[in-house]
Amino acid sequence: MARMYDLRQKEVINTKDGTRYGFVSDLEINMQEGKITAIIVPGPGRVLGVFGRDHEFRIPWDKVHKFGDDIILVDCVTEKVLVESHE
Repeated sequence: MARMYDLRQKEVINTKDGTRYGFVSDLEINMQEGKITAIIVPGPGRVLGVFGRDHEFRIPWDKVHKFGDDIILVDCVTEKVLVESHE
């Protein structure tokens, strides 16, 4: 069984194009069904990656294919999962 802390220690990598998204920052959960619907990874920073973020990677749970010791492999199209941040 994995905990949120364990997920935050794993780097998310796209198997389609080798993109390294970064590390999980949050989960999206359907509270009525009690299921994880997506993992959230911070997107690229605004100015040299320092001053906040406008976007995040919202990767649907069904696009997560494998959990390794230190990585999470996903299979998605980067342009479709990069969305405006909710912060």
